[in-house]
Amino acid sequence: MGITSFYFLCFFAALLILYYLIPHRFQWALLLLGSVAYYLLSGNGILILYPIVSVSVCYAGGRLLGAVPAEQAARRRAILLVTILINVGILAVLKYVNFGIYTIDGIARLFGSERTLIEGVDFLIPLGVSFYTFSLLGYVIDVYYGIAGPQRHYLRLMLYGMYFPAVISGPILKYREHGEQFFSPHAFDYRLVTRGLQRMAWGLFKKLVIAERLGVLVDTVYGDYAGYPGAYIWFATVCYAFQLYTDFSGCMDIVLGMSESLGIMLPENFQTPFLAKSISEYWRRWHITLGVWMKEYVFYPLLRTRFFTNLNQRWRQKFGKKRGKQYATFAAMFILWLTVGIWHGGDWKFVIGSGLLHWFYIVMEELLEQPCARIMERCRIDAKGRVVGVVRIVRTFFLVCIGDLFFRAASLGDAFAMLGGAVSVWNPSVLWDGSLLSLGLEGEELAVAGFSLLLLWAVSLLQQQKPVRERIAGMPLPARWLVWYALVFAVILLGCYGPGYSAGEFIYQGF
Repeated sequence: MGITSFYFLCFFAALLILYYLIPHRFQWALLLLGSVAYYLLSGNGILILYPIVSVSVCYAGGRLLGAVPAEQAARRRAILLVTILINVGILAVLKYVNFGIYTIDGIARLFGSERTLIEGVDFLIPLGVSFYTFSLLGYVIDVYYGIAGPQRHYLRLMLYGMYFPAVISGPILKYREHGEQFFSPHAFDYRLVTRGLQRMAWGLFKKLVIAERLGVLVDTVYGDYAGYPGAYIWFATVCYAFQLYTDFSGCMDIVLGMSESLGIMLPENFQTPFLAKSISEYWRRWHITLGVWMKEYVFYPLLRTRFFTNLNQRWRQKFGKKRGKQYATFAAMFILWLTVGIWHGGDWKFVIGSGLLHWFYIVMEELLEQPCARIMERCRIDAKGRVVGVVRIVRTFFLVCIGDLFFRAASLGDAFAMLGGAVSVWNPSVLWDGSLLSLGLEGEELAVAGFSLLLLWAVSLLQQQKPVRERIAGMPLPARWLVWYALVFAVILLGCYGPGYSAGEFIYQGF
């Protein structure tokens, strides 16, 4: 049951009404029942056993950590390690077993093997497995460090781990910051409910009006990249960057809007990422909760390990205090970005496109920062000027598009082949001679997509100065209603849905 479907909207409307009609002390129980029902209705019902096992393991781990005193450090570490290994083990088997099999097989082929050594294994993957696993592991780690107290009510921890809006595509939650509000009473608040529904409408606009149209263009070119070389590939890759953004951020708008209407405030996952002037800044604006989780639970603990502490000291002595620390940080970042790439999927295209390529970008940015600053100073170029800022935004977007090409390609080999086809053929005229009309969208559809992207860009620029919903709330009543009615009717009239059409799943729904 996709969250853009009519059936889901009816499901959520019924839940929202009942949520504010029942006594407040039962609201969390209704959310738990709704989350279980959504999970059962969204695929193979037996898969609900996976999140139940993860919740049970983390519940037991949290209770044990709460009962074992800090003086018994070894026992506490063992409990934490077992809890992590079980959850990561489930995740690894479900998502990465074939990745390991095919990697071993590929290495074997390099050494002369002419046959497949091991056959792949197919597993049914539960909805949101990466998201609920990370949210639950964060809870247990926080209990271990004493940052959060253990949850003593099993069903409440189940609600935190399986909360149906967040389990779709995130955001990744922190129990210490967001957990208690799931169980707190929430009185009806007209402002929160209407603002939540407004944000849901904006998310539906992004998904159904923009992302679904761009997806047609992208599928055409990426499905036959040999027949669409050169500028076609660059055009489709730029379209995919916007498709991925409108799809993922649109999903977040719907999820955060639903939660806001229930009185639950979830963390933001995007802050106009395409306005970033560097790859580091881009990742502070894109998939924010994943970046924060990786830094807090992977990167910083890595830097505190004995290995990296000793490495830092040795390299400081060898390369100097500043460079030695920087190189040790780069080494830890390599593991961080390898983990980020693997999190996105069990395929080398994810490891490269969403992981190690971005590590390389960031390393080069930091190493070249001072030399570039000196060059601009000698050329009397204002490094903080508007022109340089725009150049940096365009450069960052281009680098992100290269990573997105790997992310979207069918395989790592296809990604390299597409890059070769993109640079080996010079045919920019296809961008204006009408050839783009052969990619699956008629002229009117292309115009709708282009105008919608311009609207999205304008909203993003306004959002930098003041939240757009606050701007609209300050308008006279007729103007406010005109804006929101226009948005709703844009979704109804221009959205890709209806009989015979099935909007695609959200791209990050499979992670």
